[in-house]
Amino acid sequence: MSGFPDRLSLTGMRFEARHGVLPQEKVTPQRFEVDLVLHADLEPAARTDDLETTVDYTALFDLVEAIVTGPSFDLIEALAGAIARAVLVATEPKLVEAVEVRVRKPDAPMDGGFDTVEAAVTRRRPADPRS
Repeated sequence: MSGFPDRLSLTGMRFEARHGVLPQEKVTPQRFEVDLVLHADLEPAARTDDLETTVDYTALFDLVEAIVTGPSFDLIEALAGAIARAVLVATEPKLVEAVEVRVRKPDAPMDGGFDTVEAAVTRRRPADPRS
């Protein structure tokens, strides 16, 4: 998948938000769960034990929270894509090559039994044409 074999994951982030196609989903908050997997070069951080050489996962959590609790999306696919784009913009290009985002909506308003509805996207940083 990635040129970097290392990964940094933030899983099970939970938020209350108003995303969905149905009118009541825009009014009544629902639970959303988000997982991030960053394909990154963690060797500098492993070597130096210095936060400046890695991804600040507190800042990533805050970024994801702002997107999930911000303006409403109809589709969780669009929400996942917005998170992925923002993570790539917010992280160091030499450090993070790609991000996988999973958004789950465990209480989606559907009849029938199910565990969760999930959308997963993977976005890679575009190759630098100068390299």
